[in-house]
Amino acid sequence: MNKSEIRKKILKIRKKKSSKNLKINFENIIEILKKNKITYKLIGGYYPYNHEFNVIKILEKFEKKKYQISLPKINKNFQMNFFQWSKNEPLVINKYGIPEPISEKVIYPDILLVPLLAFDSRLYRIGYGGGYYDRYIKKIKQKKNITTIGLAYSFQKIKAVPINKHDIKLDFVITNKIK
Repeated sequence: MNKSEIRKKILKIRKKKSSKNLKINFENIIEILKKNKITYKLIGGYYPYNHEFNVIKILEKFEKKKYQISLPKINKNFQMNFFQWSKNEPLVINKYGIPEPISEKVIYPDILLVPLLAFDSRLYRIGYGGGYYDRYIKKIKQKKNITTIGLAYSFQKIKAVPINKHDIKLDFVITNKIK
């Protein structure tokens, strides 16, 4: 199967199963951070779209633990940056229908929570095909160390993601299934 076929298949399954209220345990993320001695407090999240795992409650828990939260904004030339956000701040809808922060304060996250459509055991992912996260991760890794954590439902795992030279491997993937 090519990436386009995988996207269609997983989107259909995710739409059907997302209403089942599956959750990712926040403590599993904290455990990975502690185990790998990741103590940084700048976290990049995302606003859930198209039946993605709802990461907002996790971001709120990070905020309570004094992490600085940021969400992406799409820029020109198919680029994105992360901007400061708090659960009490309003969001605006971008041209793709995805909420973005109104803040103009750019944040370079230390920890990036990454949405995905599919992933494999090698920690490669398939997104929507725009390459936004791959480009962003490549760009930010030239400036600093960053830990990337994909968040997914367990049914999004596939045997092998077809990869090319632009695909960036994640550091971790956490699902709703207990490890």
